[in-house]
Amino acid sequence: MKTSTAWLMLLSAGALDVLWAISMKLAQGYTRAGWTAVSLMALGAFVWLLGRALTVLPVGSAYAVWTGIGAAGTALLGAAFFTETLSPLRVAGIVLIVGGVVALRAATPG
Repeated sequence: MKTSTAWLMLLSAGALDVLWAISMKLAQGYTRAGWTAVSLMALGAFVWLLGRALTVLPVGSAYAVWTGIGAAGTALLGAAFFTETLSPLRVAGIVLIVGGVVALRAATPG
């Protein structure tokens, strides 16, 4: 697998991590069948994509990028869909996470 493909799989895994977190909330403790199914499918898909990406990418960078995408994306969508607050401190934290993800990607060969 090419490194660029592995990075694309990793970014997709990060997006699915966000979908998993949001759908898990919407599943309301796994009591809503439709959202439960979405949550479990997203979970399976992101684990598979992450595992494939890790066959090529360094685990330290890849895992940190994946969790950063999940953390920042979930915080932003939580504010958008669930009226969670986006205080200046939370926004600063998200900016720092995104900056860290960009720095790790830039520092990783390939």
